[in-house]
Amino acid sequence: MKRKIGVFLILLGTVLNVKAQAPEPNPIQTGVPLLLILSDARASGQGDVGVATTSDANSIYHNSAKMAFNTSEYSVGVNYTPWLQSLVDGLFVGGGSIINRIDERSAWGADIRYFSLGDIDLYDDGGNSTGSANPYEFSASGSYALKLSDYFSMGVALRYMRSDFKITGTDQNLNTVNGFGVDVSGFYQSAERNYGSFNGRIRAGFNISNMGPKVSYTAGREDFIPTQLRLGGGFDFIIDNYNTLALTLQLSKLLVPTPPIRDESGNVIKGKEDNVGWVEGMFQSFGDAPDGFGEEMQEVNIGFGAEYVYNDSFALRGGYYHESEMKGNRQYFTMGGGLKAKAFNIDLSYLVNAASAYNPLESTLRFSLSFDLGDIYDNF
Repeated sequence: MKRKIGVFLILLGTVLNVKAQAPEPNPIQTGVPLLLILSDARASGQGDVGVATTSDANSIYHNSAKMAFNTSEYSVGVNYTPWLQSLVDGLFVGGGSIINRIDERSAWGADIRYFSLGDIDLYDDGGNSTGSANPYEFSASGSYALKLSDYFSMGVALRYMRSDFKITGTDQNLNTVNGFGVDVSGFYQSAERNYGSFNGRIRAGFNISNMGPKVSYTAGREDFIPTQLRLGGGFDFIIDNYNTLALTLQLSKLLVPTPPIRDESGNVIKGKEDNVGWVEGMFQSFGDAPDGFGEEMQEVNIGFGAEYVYNDSFALRGGYYHESEMKGNRQYFTMGGGLKAKAFNIDLSYLVNAASAYNPLESTLRFSLSFDLGDIYDNF
């Protein structure tokens, strides 16, 4: 049990950024880490790309505008991801979603996500049990998408989030956090065209997610929620009626101020003051890195994924994700697969760490199930 508490305190220290960061590396820290954890197996098998892939039951997290291109009247999904599996049991990220294609041009959706840090048994100084605690995070979203043309749609999502890391007797000063954020997104999917020996289709998308006010875990301090810009594009090589290969590239950047370099008195000596409002912080994030443009570019994360689908019933996936060593050092390869039988879909993914830093998803299988129900829509 001491091991589990230790793991929890390490994670909590990371989330709240309790200790000052050294000038280099200079990662950006935010609250509500659940909002940055990808749990659906289809996207995670492709290097964590999802903003410009075709619509599925998990579209709300990646890009709610994709819902207007959903091919089924209803899509229902659930997913499960163990967390820190190689260190301790009981930690996981899970969720569920539903999408309803209302008509030819619009759709709505809702999802919930839950991040459990496990049950922690509590004892007093005499070794007597005083109960247990279950630190957790939770989010719930509602979204709407509308086609503005046959090939382009936009979406909006409203998200509620709750973060409760308080453990009685060990962190009395922690607050339970409640907040909200808004997503604005767009998605483009061209008609299928002939390119000689194969047909093809272009895809592109963007999502500005989790735009909302800061939250406060401790008195006198506020943390940004992880507002993020994602841009992506891809191409479907439709080789014949049975074989399709989809390639997708995605760029992502936190729209949160970069921590400046400070002197011993706390005065900013390099960079810009990061104690600003969340709206100002979004715009400031494009040009406030202490080491200038070079460091600013290091804050752009890159994901690349490939998905091969045979007869719309079997899929193989692979991908790579890269984050600069100066900004978190998440670098890993991913692989996965999926099976579809009538209305039922099952997807799995696995992560292979390629960085020196430990990844909490090492040696972890992620699972997703989805069901496509009701009428079938032809997008063109």
